[in-house]
Amino acid sequence: MRGTPALLAVLTLAGCTAQDTSEVDSGAVAGSEETGTVFIEEMTWTEIRDAIDAGMTTVILPTAGTEQNGPHMVMGKHRYIIEEASDRIARELGNALVAPTVTYVPEGDVDPPSGHMRFAGSITLPNEFFMKLVEYAARSFRVHGFTDIVFIGDSGGNQRGMQAVAELLNEEWGGDGATVHFIGDYYANNGFRDWLMQQGETDETIGRHAGISDTSILLYVEPKHIREDQLAPGGGFENSGVSGDPTRASAEYGEVGMEMRVDAAVRQIRAAMGSM
Repeated sequence: MRGTPALLAVLTLAGCTAQDTSEVDSGAVAGSEETGTVFIEEMTWTEIRDAIDAGMTTVILPTAGTEQNGPHMVMGKHRYIIEEASDRIARELGNALVAPTVTYVPEGDVDPPSGHMRFAGSITLPNEFFMKLVEYAARSFRVHGFTDIVFIGDSGGNQRGMQAVAELLNEEWGGDGATVHFIGDYYANNGFRDWLMQQGETDETIGRHAGISDTSILLYVEPKHIREDQLAPGGGFENSGVSGDPTRASAEYGEVGMEMRVDAAVRQIRAAMGSM
């Protein structure tokens, strides 16, 4: 669902601004109009420059773990979900672009393996290195003229590191040039779990990992990444990596969950920026 056409007017404005001030070639302007994307990696550098000049000075940095999600759900679950959410958040804000997703985050120890690292395919990055990665991504954004840098994570292991980097850079920069916003409500304060319980689900059926919540949202966003023949309560066997009952997941639940995550993030971003 990534990359649906929108923000053409803003990107067209970016092209017009560049033409008026002179030095952009017509190819860059045409490319901006054609793509209509908010994803930096789908844009050329001249399109990004022109978008910033036109007022798109907010950048979202999504982070997502590469981790086991039981036998029924692919390793890239968090990336598919956060990219759809980031696309929606950026378009809702109206002045934001989305940076490439960081898919290497803390997932446990290597020796001995702990956390998700006990399962084949999971990839971990020690927290200090993860923090350096997002720190220098933010420093890069500031150099290029982004004034509001938004950290949003779809998995638990990256929340603490993003918050620490936001605090570190804001203290260092003191509001000069750019501000970093850690948006924790997207992940931890979106209301989706409470809403599921209002629908009759329980703590046990919702679970804590690869249960109803994430399975439902991925069913809504990218259903091809769910192995429906492998759905089973608790994953179907001991040490499956599943907590909860993903057989109770649905795309209808997932649509609500996506909307609640996006709404929570947009509210917190606007509050942090003094309501745009």
